[in-house]
Amino acid sequence: MTAPGTVVVNRDDLEAAFEFVSAGAPSENSATISLATGKIRWHSTSVDVEDDDDPDEAEDAGGYVSVPHKKDLGLGRSLVLRFVDQEMPRDYDAVADFFRRRGAYSRFKNLLQTRRMLERWYEFEQRATNEALLAWCEENGIRAVDKPSGTGC
Repeated sequence: MTAPGTVVVNRDDLEAAFEFVSAGAPSENSATISLATGKIRWHSTSVDVEDDDDPDEAEDAGGYVSVPHKKDLGLGRSLVLRFVDQEMPRDYDAVADFFRRRGAYSRFKNLLQTRRMLERWYEFEQRATNEALLAWCEENGIRAVDKPSGTGC
């Protein structure tokens, strides 16, 4: 049973929307969740995104919340530095220096490969992303559940 004021969304759909929003620069891609129905609508300034018909009155009545970009949840540079501080403290200054120039993630991932830490980074990043996204859901009255895509709420 869902608490009043809580909308249910498919976890896989939410994660896909989050990845879509985070794949571009902030504001390039966006997605919104209807607080009435849990339906996710996709928008992009650079790519045609096929979406269903216009929202119905039930969706309009409940309002919308925008799916955050990873930077909105502190999952960019600060996450990298948190990982390095915990797992590779001797490399902290070098990695921090990477982020003063373009191509930081490429240099960071090359270092991870050299140190054989790439898989550990991916696990850390995934765990942090899941935790941040679930906390965001809780703050916004959204409950992400596992269910087959397209089954409704």
